[in-house]
Amino acid sequence: MNKIRLIPVVLLRNGVIVQSKGFKRYQVLGNPSSIVCRLSNWFSDELIYLDISKTPNYDLRRDDLNYSNHDNILEILKEISRKCFMPLTFGGRITSVKDIYDRLVLGADKISINSQAFKTPNLIEKGAKEFGSQCIVVSIDAKKKENFSWEVFVDGGKTSTGVCPIKWAIDAQNRGAGEILINSIDNDGMGNGYDFDLIQSISDEITIPAIALGGVGEWSHFEEGIKAGVNAVAAANIFHYTENSVYNAKKYLFSKGYSVRKPIIETIVTEGDL
Repeated sequence: MNKIRLIPVVLLRNGVIVQSKGFKRYQVLGNPSSIVCRLSNWFSDELIYLDISKTPNYDLRRDDLNYSNHDNILEILKEISRKCFMPLTFGGRITSVKDIYDRLVLGADKISINSQAFKTPNLIEKGAKEFGSQCIVVSIDAKKKENFSWEVFVDGGKTSTGVCPIKWAIDAQNRGAGEILINSIDNDGMGNGYDFDLIQSISDEITIPAIALGGVGEWSHFEEGIKAGVNAVAAANIFHYTENSVYNAKKYLFSKGYSVRKPIIETIVTEGDL
């Protein structure tokens, strides 16, 4: 039986790590590499790193010697991958097969595509053919409609599409996606749990792995996500504000009898390493 994966999500916005709430409010948390060091030391199962920058301008706003101030996303990825001791999925601003290649060659194990996958679905097919489906994660941002169904939104949650996320997930799977990342815009940063019905409705209709994201505020929310049928549970904000959070989250799920890897914590990399 495959282990259920517990995956931290890190959001990069113009050079700094941020906390997101409702895809509208962003609070600055820190620099790109130190967070990765911490998550590696917590033995996270994987890491999803999403660049949500609206422009290609990257400025860490720090000039101390302890912090590299790279001005492009590939240099940031290169530094992150040196300190990332877990499988790394990297997404954001990917528009071509070359963009996929550039990220894989610099250390990403998988790439995540969202808006561009929806706008040019053949990018999924081309990426899967060139690099294998296991490298292609299609991320879906969904928002609840008045009739209690959902709609896919793109462009950072700003543009409605009129398309049902269940239908889009099936289409993405058929085009070669290896995983689907399901994110609830309504629950993003709220801390009140996943959109259980959204997650279950998609995971029930696809055969490839599904990852739940959006809304975790306590460890029991991971348990609810697992009950919705996903293969992995992911979160962003809670892992930034709780000491030893990945360890404690795994410890909670492990004690409940869920098939997760045994919780471990050990210093394997520091900010000054590599």
